[in-house]
Amino acid sequence: MANSFDVIILGGGPAGYVCAIRAAQLGLTAAVIEREKLGGVCVNIGCIPTKALLHSAYIAGLLKESKDFGVEVGSITTDYGVAMKRSRRVSDQNSKGVEFLMKKNKVTVVKGSGVLQPGRKVKVGSEVYEAKKAVVVATGSRVKGIPQIGLEINKTTVISSDEALLLEQVPQSLAIVGAGAVGMEFADIFHAFGVKVTLIEALPRILPIEDAEASDALAKSYKKRGIDVIAGAKVTKAAVGKDKVTLAIDAGGEKKQVVVAAVLMAAGRAVNIEDIGLKECGIQLTERGFIKVDKNLQTSAAGYYAIGDVAGPPMLAHKGSREGVRVAEILAGHRPHAIRYDNVPSVTYCHPEVASIGLTEDQCKEQKLDYQVGRFPFSANGRARGSGETEGFVKIVRDKKYGEILGAHIVGAHASEMIHELAVARENEYTVEEVDLAIHAHPTMSEAVAEAALDSLGRVLHV
Repeated sequence: MANSFDVIILGGGPAGYVCAIRAAQLGLTAAVIEREKLGGVCVNIGCIPTKALLHSAYIAGLLKESKDFGVEVGSITTDYGVAMKRSRRVSDQNSKGVEFLMKKNKVTVVKGSGVLQPGRKVKVGSEVYEAKKAVVVATGSRVKGIPQIGLEINKTTVISSDEALLLEQVPQSLAIVGAGAVGMEFADIFHAFGVKVTLIEALPRILPIEDAEASDALAKSYKKRGIDVIAGAKVTKAAVGKDKVTLAIDAGGEKKQVVVAAVLMAAGRAVNIEDIGLKECGIQLTERGFIKVDKNLQTSAAGYYAIGDVAGPPMLAHKGSREGVRVAEILAGHRPHAIRYDNVPSVTYCHPEVASIGLTEDQCKEQKLDYQVGRFPFSANGRARGSGETEGFVKIVRDKKYGEILGAHIVGAHASEMIHELAVARENEYTVEEVDLAIHAHPTMSEAVAEAALDSLGRVLHV
């Protein structure tokens, strides 16, 4: 049958399209149903375009300091519209890359909105598609506002990251509600393009899921640059006008008022599960509104799986991709390695970058673990001094008795790249002693990883 496949994936984002590729590699016929561009939020209005804009922000910051490096460039002007258009080209290139991969792997792409039906079927318009083995739900997530206090996204003065990525011109001033990864990255971007930025976080500190030392380092860095950081603050009321927004804020009992040209909502995401036929197929949700899955990512309905954001946190592209691979391998009769959800790297790509795996120090205390901390500042690293990137540190939390890596936290330039050495070590149960056994090239930023491992053993060399 033309509309029959081994696997049908609803959603063509990083979870869905990777699942399709792996299924095809294993000899299964696969179809991806996607209503918009392939690549999902990540490629089109998320990870990829924001990283392109962050690189523009990095260049702007670097040029402002270039005289110290013996390079004088004169006056610097920034144009967000030009940077935005470049980011769109990068996104389009990536989306076309996914289209190419679908053709290369002989994955059928169906354009449209799919609705699940009982019997491993998906309806798209008037067509019905049937899966012999399984239907995989990978519909992702979207930005949400806070309508109860008047902060509903209107795409002009109250915007989401979607609109922020398409602006031709920046507003004079901007309040960002939510200081997780998305809020931190956009604060970095807009500040670099001359916007007066106020960052508001309801929890006691910015980057609340990261280690407290990492959060503190970023708060100091942002304040030094002139970004207003207000943590432990709730927006109690919003008055939205045509050209300004007035926010009433309660910062631990202290009442404040912030008036800005626009507000960017970065306070969480909602999963896309409405009107896709979950109830009709007997697919249950968790108390938090995610699709309920077992250890193999199968839902409460046999023959239906869920991966990516809809299957629960962490809501990260790379986590979704790995889940896609796992489900494809299970459907092909393999027994893939279990995913260690406590070892999924978390990265915020602002400047300096923040990257982490495993437990924070506070979590170790809560769990009453016997641990030892090792730290090494980039200010003591030769390569960091040479490149003028001395902000931040490497912090390793190890089990005191056996040297097992409980968690690792990096703040600094290239943290997103450096964290993987420790992710590999932790996945394979290497100890800090075994990290030290690997000779690290000199001079490199990664020497700070080896020095932090040594520090956790009480024998750091260069501080």
